[in-house]
Amino acid sequence: MAPPQVPPSVPWYKHINWLNSSLVVGIPLAGVYYAFYTPLQRPTLVFTLIYYFLTGFGITGGYHRLWSHRCYNAALPVRIFLAAVGAGAIQGSIRWWSAKHRAHHRWTDTKKDPYTMMKGLFHAHIGWMLFNQDPKLKGRTDISDLDEDPVVVWQHKHYGLCLLLSAWVFPMCFAGLLWGDWMGGLIYAGIIRACIVQQATFCVNSLAHWIGEQPFDDRHTPRDHVITAVVTLGEGYHNFHHQFPSDYRNAIEWYQYDPTKWLIFLLSRAGLAWNLKTFRANEIEKGRLQQQQKALDAKRSLLDWGTPLSQLPVLSWEEFRARCTKEGQALVSIAGVIHDIGAFIAEHPGGKAMIGSAIGKDATAVFNGGVYEHSNAAHNLVSVPMDAAAAA
Repeated sequence: MAPPQVPPSVPWYKHINWLNSSLVVGIPLAGVYYAFYTPLQRPTLVFTLIYYFLTGFGITGGYHRLWSHRCYNAALPVRIFLAAVGAGAIQGSIRWWSAKHRAHHRWTDTKKDPYTMMKGLFHAHIGWMLFNQDPKLKGRTDISDLDEDPVVVWQHKHYGLCLLLSAWVFPMCFAGLLWGDWMGGLIYAGIIRACIVQQATFCVNSLAHWIGEQPFDDRHTPRDHVITAVVTLGEGYHNFHHQFPSDYRNAIEWYQYDPTKWLIFLLSRAGLAWNLKTFRANEIEKGRLQQQQKALDAKRSLLDWGTPLSQLPVLSWEEFRARCTKEGQALVSIAGVIHDIGAFIAEHPGGKAMIGSAIGKDATAVFNGGVYEHSNAAHNLVSVPMDAAAAA
């Protein structure tokens, strides 16, 4: 019998996605190197910051909320602008990016999730781009709507040119023609700026699934955290987003940082965006309350709530009376449950005589306000039966 055939090992360099590695690691490292020899001028710094926010919004407000989730509709000039600046973030075409992101939502935390946390923080952040992924594990999604958008189709077809012009040529020429800083425009407003936008976006895939709270659902890894929100232009309230993905907001409280939401709202006020989708407040609060209830139930399970009534032995009223009169047990009946208060008589805040007068009797009315309206703590105490039995 012939020995089983062992598949030949694949050389390490064939596991690497060299195009992505060049765009995400190689070129940024070159930019950092040349930054040591390129003085940063004040106008270039200001332009770099502005262009950082514009290209970042191209991803958060365009690629993500407009095209991936269809959270709102935008006028043609806005879509063209978002497609242009989004290309400058060097994160792939709208079509490619949105397909991956929809797969991420459909297959969250599974093998078909392109940037699943199940393979670790590094994979979720950047590893999924640096290494070739198994095509058999590709999560399929419907992007037919994107193929009907002429802006998306044109950008995807000419993405290489769009990237070159928006990411490097435009910032270099803008800084060069206006204040003569050609090299600074390329290095700072071009290469380094794009690198920071990339890493900020990648934090949504990693940090937003790693640190923070889960106020709406904890079955998967997405989390809410203000630090991630600041880094990602408001995308850090990720637990909310995964529960309500078609909501144009990531943050619903006035004090939460979500500049992408604010910009979309301003576009709507200017008549350039419409049909801003929001989930009903009632459904949002239901999700929040259900998660709070789950947390309360988990804490409740750690406390002693006594033996369930269904597991207590049953005594007749005659047996109850006999134990008190003939056997001398200090038993009282409250709401149909018999309690042995022998060890508690000396500790009773109202004195021995008061509680002693209830032995062998139904003290329900006395306990519930006939003599004194007992506190919640007292009710909790009697809810943990001590050698108790249900009175028949």
